[in-house]
Amino acid sequence: MANKILITGGTGTVGSFLLEKLAATDANVRALVRSQGKAERIEASGLEAVIGDLDKPETLPAALDGVEKVFLLTSPTERQAELEGNVIAAAKNAGVSHLVKLSAIGAGPDAPPLIRDHYLIEQEIESAGIPHTHLRPNGFMQNILMTAPTIKEKGLFYGPLGEAKVSYVDARDIAAVAAAVLTGDGHQGKAYEITGPRSLSYKEVAQEFSSVLGKDVQYIDLPLDAMRSSMLGTGMSAWLTDRLIGLFEFYRDGRAATVSNVVREVTGQEPITFRQFVREHVEAFE
Repeated sequence: MANKILITGGTGTVGSFLLEKLAATDANVRALVRSQGKAERIEASGLEAVIGDLDKPETLPAALDGVEKVFLLTSPTERQAELEGNVIAAAKNAGVSHLVKLSAIGAGPDAPPLIRDHYLIEQEIESAGIPHTHLRPNGFMQNILMTAPTIKEKGLFYGPLGEAKVSYVDARDIAAVAAAVLTGDGHQGKAYEITGPRSLSYKEVAQEFSSVLGKDVQYIDLPLDAMRSSMLGTGMSAWLTDRLIGLFEFYRDGRAATVSNVVREVTGQEPITFRQFVREHVEAFE
């Protein structure tokens, strides 16, 4: 079967949904994982898995053998550019015909560090001359599941965004766009900003929770310094804390409020609304 697709990051939030989408098609898919246990879980879904490590470039040629398309996704780390760079170099050597990079909304030279890191990787892909598509999603609705304990116990959740609005997107829609790009034509050379159908402030998010859950839910705004202290107090690294504070500042400046039609245009489906997301996860918040 031709057009083999290699998926990196297939056990994370977007990657898991992407593999689920692709498993329902006739796509020829291989997932790159780091352990035998993860490989067995992938194979149980009917997909091929190969053990390798982005931190071990010597494992990548075998993973890329016969591969025409690559989905590139890694978790944010201080070495993200190096790890993704290993894949880019190996993909170029393997003659990959299409590299789809999961980036971030607003990627550009003047973005905060967490987003600018993605932009620099995009630039490396383009410099390598590999046909590409950059997917730039907004904040995931799934991240709001982290507020579930305090919503359940106190009817409260906390954040540092003030009145800023963000067009949160369901990770399932990101995966749907990625699947369409990987299995379709006409997407090379494009950058897609992927958003939900509506831009919401955290106060409006609280109103959505209140309506769906049938109880009063309130948003408590925190200063950025208090948020920083809270994150460090959970054991989060100083590097990631600083990156997330920069992201919050990006949100507070209103730079993530834009709403795009990418989900509808690329997949032919309506994007998932925040209210729909809460309804589908109501047990986590009740």
